[in-house]
Amino acid sequence: MTTVSPVTPSPVSPSVEAEVQRFMKRVVDRTPSEPEFHQAVHEVVESVMPTVLDTQAYRDASVLDRLTEPDRVISFRVTWTGDDGAVHVNRGYRVQFSNAIGPYKGGLRFHPTVTQGTLKFLAFEQIFKNALTGLPMGGGKGGSDFDPKGKSDAEVMRFCHSFMTELYRHIGEDTDVPAGDIGVGAREIGFLFGQYKRLTNTFTPVITGKAPQFGGSLLRPEATGYGSVYFAQAMLEHAGEGLADKDCAVSGSGNVAQFTAEMLIKLGARVVTLSDSGGFIHDPNGIDTEKLAFVEDLKNTRRGRISEYAEKYSGATFHANERPWGVPVFGAFPSATQNEINEADAKTLVANGVRVVSEGANMPSTPDAVHAFQKAGVLFGPGKAANAGGVSVSGLEQSQNSQRLSWTRDEVDQKLHAIMTSIHAACVEHGSLPGGGVDYVRGANIAGFTKVADALVAFGAV
Repeated sequence: MTTVSPVTPSPVSPSVEAEVQRFMKRVVDRTPSEPEFHQAVHEVVESVMPTVLDTQAYRDASVLDRLTEPDRVISFRVTWTGDDGAVHVNRGYRVQFSNAIGPYKGGLRFHPTVTQGTLKFLAFEQIFKNALTGLPMGGGKGGSDFDPKGKSDAEVMRFCHSFMTELYRHIGEDTDVPAGDIGVGAREIGFLFGQYKRLTNTFTPVITGKAPQFGGSLLRPEATGYGSVYFAQAMLEHAGEGLADKDCAVSGSGNVAQFTAEMLIKLGARVVTLSDSGGFIHDPNGIDTEKLAFVEDLKNTRRGRISEYAEKYSGATFHANERPWGVPVFGAFPSATQNEINEADAKTLVANGVRVVSEGANMPSTPDAVHAFQKAGVLFGPGKAANAGGVSVSGLEQSQNSQRLSWTRDEVDQKLHAIMTSIHAACVEHGSLPGGGVDYVRGANIAGFTKVADALVAFGAV
């Protein structure tokens, strides 16, 4: 086992910091009501600004200005009818941020909290995440403030058909290929794809996350969770450690959390927490495959609350309105939502001996939390690297569709593992520090940024 050392990048010179602040002021002034977007941009800019200042071609081509302004933002009304005959109106969006290295690629999110600013943050992150995979995919994101919870299948179908009736004219297999995200699962993908097929009279790979029966890839539901664990495994192996027999905390209890837990169990780790919006459960005996199957039925079929787990299994406790980061663990896998680990949570995890954090959700750790992890020498896998497994298998689904074939589960899993290992290697290449250790945030940002920036330079002023 290697000695734990803080991840302390070389001090940023006053001139570089001044450039970062000047650039961020321009971004904030242009988009004053989009704090999540500002947070995502700042994280990237503070990592790549030294590279930009050292590369005349990047400055001449204004790559940072171009990369922080979306190619286009599409906003539209979605009108649909409830089972009671009432007419409802929601907002729909698609943020096509950058297609510098391939068609726009990114999920659709149906949730009441969806705003244009949130989708811009997610689409911006998607640019670099997709670049890291090595697949030809640009960055985009979309969705609506529609809430599928509590709606009948017929209501969800009518909403999805109305949503796609507008969206279809802006997407295509060589233009923009959406996928699922929060609130958009197999049911919604089926309705969306069905309406696209009806409107265009084509069967093309214009949306991923489809069921295997009509062009979907095996292992797509598992990919984000599995990939997050593969990335953690790679970080630990690089540091001479492993996951076997280690306690791990997982937040969330949806798709990403379930398959994160499944892979951790397969690798011999002990998963001791899961959560939802009502609180978290702590099972010191570990969540085994039988208990996980109960959770999957609870959340996927019965739409129940995680508190029911503690009612069923003795020794488990439910902690209402709390997050699981106070439980002493070796590994933490935030798999719920953005900014779910704040600085206080991070310091508690550090004090309790956490060694590795791998982000299954998008930007689940605040900037102060990230700095706390790095200062303590925790192996920290940022979302744009650690949760790239989902979009990686989406890209693999596109490849299978284009070739009119279907790979086996094992073939997809091998390709996913290879992609996550490759992403880790790129982070090490660009994030290794003179004093030892790896700044995975810096490594991921620079690796993704330079690939996209080089393409922008090659295109000229477009």
